[in-house]
Amino acid sequence: MELLTELNHAPENIRHIHIMGICGTGMAALAGMLKSSGYDITGSDKAVYPPMSLFLEAIGIQACDGYGAQNLEPRPDLVIVGNVITRINPEAQALAEAKIPYLSFPQALAHFFIQSRTSLVITGTHGKTTTASILASCLNRAKLDPTFMIGGIVRDFNANFRIGKGEYFVSEGDEYDTAFFDKESKFLHYRPDIAIITSVEFDHADIFDDLDAIKRSFKKFVSLLPEDGLIIAHLDDQNVAEVVQDAPCEVQGYGQSNTLDWSLHDVRADGGMTHFKVRQRGKEWAELAVQLPGTHNCLNSLAVAAVLHRIGVAPKVINEGLSHFGGIKRRQEVRGIVNKVTVIDDFAHHPTAVKETLKALKDAYAGQRLITVFEPRTNSSRRSIFQKDYINCFDSSELIFIREPVPLDNVASDELFSSRKLAMDLNKRGLHAESCPDTDTILEKLLPILQENDVVAILSNGGFDNIHVRLMEKLQAI
Repeated sequence: MELLTELNHAPENIRHIHIMGICGTGMAALAGMLKSSGYDITGSDKAVYPPMSLFLEAIGIQACDGYGAQNLEPRPDLVIVGNVITRINPEAQALAEAKIPYLSFPQALAHFFIQSRTSLVITGTHGKTTTASILASCLNRAKLDPTFMIGGIVRDFNANFRIGKGEYFVSEGDEYDTAFFDKESKFLHYRPDIAIITSVEFDHADIFDDLDAIKRSFKKFVSLLPEDGLIIAHLDDQNVAEVVQDAPCEVQGYGQSNTLDWSLHDVRADGGMTHFKVRQRGKEWAELAVQLPGTHNCLNSLAVAAVLHRIGVAPKVINEGLSHFGGIKRRQEVRGIVNKVTVIDDFAHHPTAVKETLKALKDAYAGQRLITVFEPRTNSSRRSIFQKDYINCFDSSELIFIREPVPLDNVASDELFSSRKLAMDLNKRGLHAESCPDTDTILEKLLPILQENDVVAILSNGGFDNIHVRLMEKLQAI
């Protein structure tokens, strides 16, 4: 039986919108945007608890705990279905029987907020959240009053969404699939006018078979750009160069090669800022600075500068925006300094992201001991596909603790990632690594060896059993 009949355009007489999977970060942000726009919002999820439950309550949305037909009473005018919802979900089954119009999350975002604005889409395997956040903050500082939705909490706004009155919509173009009824990538719904592509690597092993499958999705995205559009592409990455080679619009390359439209050079860290110079088509263009460590963040900033230049923002205003950007929660975020031990939280999980993050932190905290605590938690990182790639990612760390991941269901044991094997391989290379079965064990082993001026980098895309707070509390008690 066909479960749902897809609705490509929402009806005009919508008032009550119900959101299935409302406690997801993006879904809750969309709920907030719709609520702010005057719609009556209800929602449901399988686990309604803090902090998301408190966020929803604060904006006047009551979320139903659990899924079922009763959540569709009174009958909503439209339902937005999150990609956590499966075909056999009881509420989805009830939705099909009731024949209520529905949209996926990216369809809804495009219909209600993107289609009336100029769409600036940030895509790539790495750096989407940081680059989108920098762009939104710079647009705001340039008094262009942007609207945005981003996958992290932007410190300049203390939110991951905003409805502005300006022309531009900034979105984080996720290549993950849209919904159970639409297995194409989310970013194919975002109607791009200008796009940044930061990188293309293999990831999301649960939905993509290989790198070629990911490239095909990015090529579909590229084909959506209008003839008068623009792609700012990191052409030092050969995979990016491949996916943009048949673009229907202008492509401007950025990177560290002097042959590109935008090239980065003379990167230096000084007083908590990272300074870098920019050449445009071989000629000196500007010197910029950002309050983020690492060459990769300078490249993210360079891509933003190229977009801002395209829409007419002056170099001086661009530098003001970059230099005042306050960062994003969970991206190289200092959670606290206790007894002269710095505890840092970061979202990195892909091998490339882990390597670049640790290198940036080592440069930023030169002369201090860097201790890394890593939790493989994504569907890809818990598989053996990155087992060998991780071996070369931790060279910037003096000590490494790796949590054994929770095994994936329906994945053969020989296809699962092994923290124990990675620790052994790292030790063979002369590093000091240890695998631990759980978070408690990590804390037990970590606390006695910490010294003044140590930097503890905790890498995970999840809550990691609240390890950051627990570690700081234990340090405070010493």
